[in-house]
Amino acid sequence: MTENKKRNSSNANLRELHQKITGLLLKIKPRLSDQKGFADDKLLEDLLQISALAESFIEQRPKSNKNWQDLADSLDQEGVALWNSSGNVHHEKELDDRTLSAALKYAAYRLIEGGLESKPGAETLVHMLQLASKVGSALSGQSEASPKQRSINSMRSMKSLLETGKRDAAARVLMSAAKYEELLRTTDDQVGKHAEAAAQATMIYYASRMEAAWREGNDGVAQFMLQKITDNESQLSLLQPLDRERIASKLLEVGKSFLRSVAGDAGAVDPKAARDSVVWMQKAFTMIEHLEDAVSPGLRELKRSILRSLARAYFLSSSLEPENLNRAEASLSELITALDSSAESGSPEYQQLRWMRIAVLKRQEAAEPTLLEAFRSIIDHSKMTDADVTDLLQELRTVHQYHDMITTILRYSLQRTPELAGKHVLSSVDRLLLSLIHHCSKDQDHGRAMRVMSDTLTDLRNGDIKLPKISTAACLTLLWQFGDRHYNARRWSQAADWFLVAAHSAFSSMGRSTEAKCYRKAVLSLIQGKEYARAYAAIRHCPQEESATHYVVFLTAAYQGLEEEAIRAIKNMVNASDFDRRMLLLATQMAHEMDLRRLLLSVLEALLQTLQDEASIETEFEAITVVRCLIRLELKLLGEPGANRVVLVQTLISHLRVAKSCCAKAVARKAGPMISKDLSWLWRAAYNCAVQGCSEWDSPEDTVSDLFDISRELLEIFCHAALVEADSDIYQYLANASFAAISGRVFSTRRITTQDATDRDDRLISTIAAVRGAKSRIQDLLDKGFIRRDDDVVRVRSFLHVLRVFEVEILCHLKDWSRLLDAVGEVVKADALAVNTFEAVADILWVDKECPTEILFQALEAILHASLDRSSISVEKFARWLRAICTILLSRNTAPDRLKAIGYVEQAATVLETHGSDQNPGVEFYPMDERQWLLATAYNTGIECLHASFLDEAKRWFEASTIICRFIPDGEQRAEKISGTYTHLLSRYASGS
Repeated sequence: MTENKKRNSSNANLRELHQKITGLLLKIKPRLSDQKGFADDKLLEDLLQISALAESFIEQRPKSNKNWQDLADSLDQEGVALWNSSGNVHHEKELDDRTLSAALKYAAYRLIEGGLESKPGAETLVHMLQLASKVGSALSGQSEASPKQRSINSMRSMKSLLETGKRDAAARVLMSAAKYEELLRTTDDQVGKHAEAAAQATMIYYASRMEAAWREGNDGVAQFMLQKITDNESQLSLLQPLDRERIASKLLEVGKSFLRSVAGDAGAVDPKAARDSVVWMQKAFTMIEHLEDAVSPGLRELKRSILRSLARAYFLSSSLEPENLNRAEASLSELITALDSSAESGSPEYQQLRWMRIAVLKRQEAAEPTLLEAFRSIIDHSKMTDADVTDLLQELRTVHQYHDMITTILRYSLQRTPELAGKHVLSSVDRLLLSLIHHCSKDQDHGRAMRVMSDTLTDLRNGDIKLPKISTAACLTLLWQFGDRHYNARRWSQAADWFLVAAHSAFSSMGRSTEAKCYRKAVLSLIQGKEYARAYAAIRHCPQEESATHYVVFLTAAYQGLEEEAIRAIKNMVNASDFDRRMLLLATQMAHEMDLRRLLLSVLEALLQTLQDEASIETEFEAITVVRCLIRLELKLLGEPGANRVVLVQTLISHLRVAKSCCAKAVARKAGPMISKDLSWLWRAAYNCAVQGCSEWDSPEDTVSDLFDISRELLEIFCHAALVEADSDIYQYLANASFAAISGRVFSTRRITTQDATDRDDRLISTIAAVRGAKSRIQDLLDKGFIRRDDDVVRVRSFLHVLRVFEVEILCHLKDWSRLLDAVGEVVKADALAVNTFEAVADILWVDKECPTEILFQALEAILHASLDRSSISVEKFARWLRAICTILLSRNTAPDRLKAIGYVEQAATVLETHGSDQNPGVEFYPMDERQWLLATAYNTGIECLHASFLDEAKRWFEASTIICRFIPDGEQRAEKISGTYTHLLSRYASGS
């Protein structure tokens, strides 16, 4: 084929290609102007077709432009138009518009390249090199598309290109640009008009080649391009700051890609890869290090980004290059210093730098102050969210060896919280405070730990941080746990300190009751440790109206042996509104174990009172048990030297009465058999105590009488409750108790009657009633045959005789003479054992000067007759009573009275027949003075009767006096004298008549 034919054939092919390209452009231009067309995958296929046709055009075009210049101009114009269209793609749609933009640029570049003249000038070469760099970057950059972008079905054609031919396309573009770089480098530019633009285009081209090679995994080419960039100082010096920034960004991206590589399945960055990344990042930083930040809005942030990544690379590669650890620390310190003054110093990205510095310092094993300062920087720029607190606490666990530093950090974090706002602050305070509590629990210096806790809680309170109830409950639970741990280990003081911390006002949201509980727990610990002064100080903080507070006071006093104070505490505790009987049971056990008897007595009394407030059979049984304990304790106290018997005995009597009341109620509820043993013990205790009091106590008679009375009442309940008839001894004790009780009351009444007491008569009346009651009870025992043994019967009868005497005595004091005569009548009707009773009654009446004569006479006469009937009166008593009777009768001076009197005198003469001689030692001697009185009275009365012409009476008196003379000294002479006197007087009265 000739040369012309070849040329014509080539021109025909070029025009055919041009026509096809033009036809495709006509198809796509409307779709480019229509926004909906952007989602048409046919558009991408047409663009790719245009690129392929343009490449064919480039390959087939001749070296000379002479025959196809019009085609070249057309392609160039269409390429420029497409390039401009690529800038109109908006990144607002679901579609991957970056893919469309890359396709447009690729097609535009090929069209422009197809219209390029054979020998382009320097300016054109610079332009083409710039376009090639942009297209290469656009195509190679698609490999980093997001999964979402890669999943768009409408991009199937372009996706195929990117996945299978993008690297080839980018390589072809950049390879084609290599010849432009070569041409530009060899272009003669003596004036240097295009030197700067050429240098910029060349460097950008190198950077694009480097980036494309890196994305293809061709590290050798990437390193080569890096070297061409960094080694050409002359061209670098001509670059604009923005170009340097673009190149530095590409170098940074490559360097960061090494940090994203992982070693195996461990997930950790390979130190070798980190070391390789250092080179790229160092070059990136060198590229912009000398530039002022003001030359570009993003330059400062790019520097910081490079430093961040470089510091991380230094740190990750420090295992291979130890010096890199220091470089990392220096880089971070420089960067953080700059960041601290920025407006966004607290951003998460910047916080990560501060955390990285912590990691570097830890690996360096930095000094505690340096590490502390690093933590402070983090806290100062933290919002203290849950995530921030979590990071901080997790990091602190890795530096547990720095105890003081952790304490400082936690306190510093808590001090910052009042400065922050938001609900998350309380959550942060909660977690930080819990961590501090747990941390302080591990401190070997307990005092320091307590100071830290107290100061921290005070800071929270002063900062108006009010912990919610849930947070407070969590903190208190932890504090109590540590306090209990010390308590169980017998570290009393430390336990108390933890409980006192829990009582801090910072935990006031739980209420005063929880605070009081903490103080009480502290007091219990201090009591165990014998720190009573601190215990009392803690008690003062507890509510005084709560029974638990008084119980703690009781314990404190009891452990010191302060019984009076402990007793007061028990009384206050019982009077509290929230009192619980179980407290008294514990107090009882405590007082018993410590052998504090007076305290135990008070506790049992309080317990008894609570039982009495409830009405049930169970409480009655419990009350009986308690009162038995009280009585037993009081009996022991009475036996102690120096015991206050007056008070103790009254208390004992009171408790015995309570026991009697409880027993009576139980018996009324048909529960007598269940308390029979208690009744038996109680009456014996009262009886024995009363017997002991009779001989040993220097107390009023009423006290012993009360004991005997209670014993008697308990005995009556016991007999009533018994299922079978009680033993005779029981009834004997019942009689004994009744008699002893009334005897004591009579003795007490005697003492009162000697005083001018205002209630004298009332006492006498009550006593006489008691006497009659006792007499009735004892008589009933005898009548019913409960007293069986003869000796016992005699003894019990004697009780009755004495009681009758008591009755007469009291009636005398009351001046109740009519009832007194009734009483005497009862006496004279008594059995033969009443002889001493007769004498006692007569003595009482005889010495009572206010007793009416008539009453005395009747009483004495009755007694005398009763004595004579029983032949059981003593001669001496007979003589005295007879003298009294005769005196009364003669003083009346009536015939009947004188006849009675002479009868009594004659009775006395008869008695003298038996008892007038002292020769018989076994016979009682009639008193001589009474004989003289009988003689004188009979003689004088006879004379008076004779003078009154009562001759018959006179005769009897003189006869009686003559008989009496036989039993007195010189009796015969006196008898003769009396006989002579009588004869003389009789003769005178006879002669005178």
